[in-house]
Amino acid sequence: MRHPDDHPQPPSTSPGSPASGAFAPGAQTRDDRLLSALLTTAFVVLLAGALLRYVLKHGDSDRLPWIVGLSVVLAVVQVAGQARPGSRRAGRVRLAVVVACWVVVVLLAPSFAWCAVPLIHTALRLLPTRSAVALVTALATLVVLAELRLADGFDPNHLLLPPVVAALATGVFVYLTREATRRQHLIDDLVRTRRELAATERREGTLAERQRLSREIHDSLAQGLSSQNMLLQAADRQWDTDPQAARTHLRTAASIAAHGLTEARRLVHDLAPADLAEGAGLAQALATLAARESRDGLTVRFHAEGPDTHLPDQAASALLRTAQGALANIREHSGARTAALTLTCLDDTVALDVADDGRGFPAPEPGGTRDPLGDPDPLRGHGLPAIRARLRQLGGTLAIESTPGEGAVLTATIPLTPATPPAP
Repeated sequence: MRHPDDHPQPPSTSPGSPASGAFAPGAQTRDDRLLSALLTTAFVVLLAGALLRYVLKHGDSDRLPWIVGLSVVLAVVQVAGQARPGSRRAGRVRLAVVVACWVVVVLLAPSFAWCAVPLIHTALRLLPTRSAVALVTALATLVVLAELRLADGFDPNHLLLPPVVAALATGVFVYLTREATRRQHLIDDLVRTRRELAATERREGTLAERQRLSREIHDSLAQGLSSQNMLLQAADRQWDTDPQAARTHLRTAASIAAHGLTEARRLVHDLAPADLAEGAGLAQALATLAARESRDGLTVRFHAEGPDTHLPDQAASALLRTAQGALANIREHSGARTAALTLTCLDDTVALDVADDGRGFPAPEPGGTRDPLGDPDPLRGHGLPAIRARLRQLGGTLAIESTPGEGAVLTATIPLTPATPPAP
């Protein structure tokens, strides 16, 4: 059965990962290449030092040609592995060749034993953990035997030093590898969490935008279409009995349709109310709205108090939409004869009062779900929740005072200083 690591795969980007090193496959990181170069250099230097020592002490030995030849093979294979890492399988083949040649050299000349130190680290980086530990144990054992052969007498250091070095190298490597794996898992979790958060924010943003668009359409186009429908029905009823009144209704309906067309174009461009276009202030827009809504038995008056302050676009748009929605509900549900819009501008607050003398309604309970200003048909309008949501986005509040039979007063307030909107 093939081990999973036998399949060629790209190296890990974490230094010290088993997928990197002098014999690692594919592209390497800069740190991997530096470490591979260091291991190769250390191996070649130790190899050259051992060969020089052997030549100086055993220059007339019959083994010298074999040792020189194997040393050259070791150096060439190691340098070739550094120059062209290749696949993982190729790296393991080179490691096997190097270890086999090194074992033969050590058996011929024990002074080559400490060349095992770079090989230990290379094996740990390239092989699966269990295989690497077994190979490191074998290398350390051979180094101990070689040191004992070189010693004139028994020295405990020759017996203890190689296993201790091998154990330290193995322990540190395994710890760093597992730590790198844990860090990589944490990074993967963080990336996944960020992606999920971004997707959630996109969904919430899409939902909020849809809700905003629905409120804008309700307070502009839908209200205009409702008024046109009422006027056309009235014209149809009076067409035979009072043609003049019917034509008046038609002209009013046409005027509302023209304004609705302008509003629709404005919604397409920037969703700003048409009455606020071309630099018109909120007071002027409310006065225009009051004049336009004064018809069919309903008289709407407008009054402004306080300094003529240039309001932020969002605040002006929200208050104008509030007035539009409130007047539409007054006309359709309250039976009022008069209504009043009062705009009050203070230093840090702007307030809009919408009052009528209609039939009124029981005041809603705080936090209740009943919408006294809403359309009785839930498929037709948003009413009070839309007004309250729009104001809440700007840190504003909505207050309602009403008594059955005595009309109602709606007060929308928006702070002019930065404020944190209340939690929904």
